Amino acid sequence: MLSIYNTLSRNKEVFTPIEPGKVRMYVCGMTVYDYCHLGHARVMVVFDMVARWLRASGLAVTYVRNITDIDDKIIRRAQDNGETIRQLTDRFIAAMHEDADALGVLRPDHEPRATDYVAQMQSLISRLEQKGLAYVAANRDVCYAVRKFDGYGKLSGKSLDELRAGERVDVAQDKHDPLDFVLWKHAKTEEPGEVKWASPWGEGRPGWHIECSAMSSELLGEHFDIHGGGMDLQFPHHENEIAQSEGAHGHTFVNVWMHNGFVRVDDEKMSKSLGNFFTIREVLQKYDPEVVRFFILRAHYRSALNYSDAHLEDARNALTRLYTALKSVPVAGDAQVDWHEAHAQRFRAAMDDDFNTAEAVAVLFELANEVNRNASPALAGQLKALGGVLGLLGRAPQAFLQAGTPDAGGLEAAVIEARIAERAAAKKAKDFAEADRIRAELTAAGVILEDGAGGTTWRRA
Repeated sequence: MLSIYNTLSRNKEVFTPIEPGKVRMYVCGMTVYDYCHLGHARVMVVFDMVARWLRASGLAVTYVRNITDIDDKIIRRAQDNGETIRQLTDRFIAAMHEDADALGVLRPDHEPRATDYVAQMQSLISRLEQKGLAYVAANRDVCYAVRKFDGYGKLSGKSLDELRAGERVDVAQDKHDPLDFVLWKHAKTEEPGEVKWASPWGEGRPGWHIECSAMSSELLGEHFDIHGGGMDLQFPHHENEIAQSEGAHGHTFVNVWMHNGFVRVDDEKMSKSLGNFFTIREVLQKYDPEVVRFFILRAHYRSALNYSDAHLEDARNALTRLYTALKSVPVAGDAQVDWHEAHAQRFRAAMDDDFNTAEAVAVLFELANEVNRNASPALAGQLKALGGVLGLLGRAPQAFLQAGTPDAGGLEAAVIEARIAERAAAKKAKDFAEADRIRAELTAAGVILEDGAGGTTWRRA
């Protein structure tokens, strides 16, 4: 029975879908003005894992992950680049898809762009205005009156008096209260026409928070099962979503709120100001995408994830051990999980305990050890199939073991194969000194040779 930690209740709860057999899940996606970074990678991989496990558990999942394609940063970046907003956002949406595909992240069922849902946002704002929860400020922005919503603060666990205006709260003298937030931004003269929509409050564009309330209710209904995102979105973004949606509709918005932990770099929070900010594609220049996915999944999604070259190297070596076990006992055809088998039952128990991938990965290593000891085709099949549930171990073992990355250096595969052929010829000619020299040369280049009855194979160290 699946239990999920609910940020709203601060407890693990048995998960019961609103509609039996079906799950509706919304995850806050990217603001597309730059390349995705490691924090985005964690959100994408974590909730891809969640969707995969829900489906593996026999549930029909409708997964929505939005795209914010209108925002102050987007406007500034497009103006700086001398391109249209659409040109900028299309370019970075394509880059986001390339990164996600590389990491083995399946596409969501729906990927709505905010600019396609402005009419729904305006309708929601009008409803809030009619209920006395929204007002037109002196600067002609439309703002949400936070103190008129009784439940504000229930997600962050803070009272209104504790929620002082600060780093994540937009302070403006035109508001009735510093905690009030913008629903509709009145157009500025200098802004391009493509970010100005006609509205009952004059030309303008939606605020950030209203986007997700409108898109989620349009695609999943006014009440759905799971809402996810990074821990940094808990306040104010998700708190504001609750205020908007429950204020407008008068009932529960989301049953379960999930938040993944921060990414840290060498034990410091990742940030541009510290100069320890890495894009996904920068990391993939050094490490195989499956290694990065494995690195993310071997930690529990709610824990802090500490990125360092040492941790990525450790993840690469660990994943190599799993693929090495599968190389020694090849799996014929598509492997299917036998859920009655003991390892699979422990794997299920781990995943049903708030998606405990750390424990589930430990089960994979138990299986790999058994495969290495017993050369059991059945257990090798279990290893491959259970890895597949997490989006891992899907390649031919030799393809992973011989894979390189753009910045890894080392010898090309064709060069390695040629040197192996030269070594074989030297051995045949009984020139064992030359054969040993070639082996030593390849070892120094990070290539491990493995001699067997079928000949010599190789892998990267």
